[in-house]
Amino acid sequence: MAAAGPRGGYENLQNPRKQLVQTIPTTTWTALGNSVPEKMSAQGMAAALYSCGEPLTWGNQETIWTLSRGAVTAQPSPRTVALAKPKQDFGKHQCSCGRESTTWECPPLVNFGFPSDRLLKLSEPKKYQAAYLQQRPCQSPEWPVSPAALSYKASPRILELARPKALHPEFLLAREVPTQVTNVAALARASSRLQRLAEPRVRKVTCCYKHSFPESVIRPVSKLAQEAIASPRTLELARAKGLHPDYVPLRDAEWPVTKAAKHAVATPRLMELAQPCKRPPMGSAQFNPDAFTVKETAKKATCSARIQDLARPIKH
Repeated sequence: MAAAGPRGGYENLQNPRKQLVQTIPTTTWTALGNSVPEKMSAQGMAAALYSCGEPLTWGNQETIWTLSRGAVTAQPSPRTVALAKPKQDFGKHQCSCGRESTTWECPPLVNFGFPSDRLLKLSEPKKYQAAYLQQRPCQSPEWPVSPAALSYKASPRILELARPKALHPEFLLAREVPTQVTNVAALARASSRLQRLAEPRVRKVTCCYKHSFPESVIRPVSKLAQEAIASPRTLELARAKGLHPDYVPLRDAEWPVTKAAKHAVATPRLMELAQPCKRPPMGSAQFNPDAFTVKETAKKATCSARIQDLARPIKH
């Protein structure tokens, strides 16, 4: 696709014929003459150019507008050359991203240079003020205590407040390291009785049973239970609950049609009711040729006194 011109490329993209006209040199139009119609498509114009022997390429990087000879041979100014230089990529070699390499490439003699007087002055630590040094000497990190404060006797209230908080009566200290096992206990051998008591208790699994044929019951049934005879009360309780005498079961989705219904003849009334409702099409329903025709009865109508009163305009 050719590059967009100075007047915007969106219009050219929407109109391929106009774009093709702008990409063809003037000499080619002179050779074609008036053989190109005004409403020829882009494909037709391309075929006409191909017949004239003019090479036509699509998707090149040529400009839409033909550059003048002066623009091609113009020499850029130093400012234009400076602005045409590409911006330096700071993301390739000058960004450490947490690595040990330096962010900027330092010159070889930068580590051997001597600082200036300005840098030496800025690197000096901040000095103490004279008032601060007089109030608190620099050689002592603690404040000097006056003799009155040293000879002061605290009141009972101050002594009570200065007493540390006592622990709770039920407070237990942290437990020490677990009891150290003696060498005699470590080398002792357990008796057969202790070994038998140390074995885990084996419980019988009652939720699972051995695999057997599918027809077998899940739980084993004793022989007496299989030969037992149920009492009349058990048989009565085992009987399924019956349905209500007036219960009607659900009707099937399909049911057979009787022979009388198959040979029945519909009455004229049924045939009339079976006719579908006829509605006029929307085109003719909305078109009324007599919409602005005044009926003869309306022409001879006489307005009542109430209508004449309501038809009178409002006086402001």
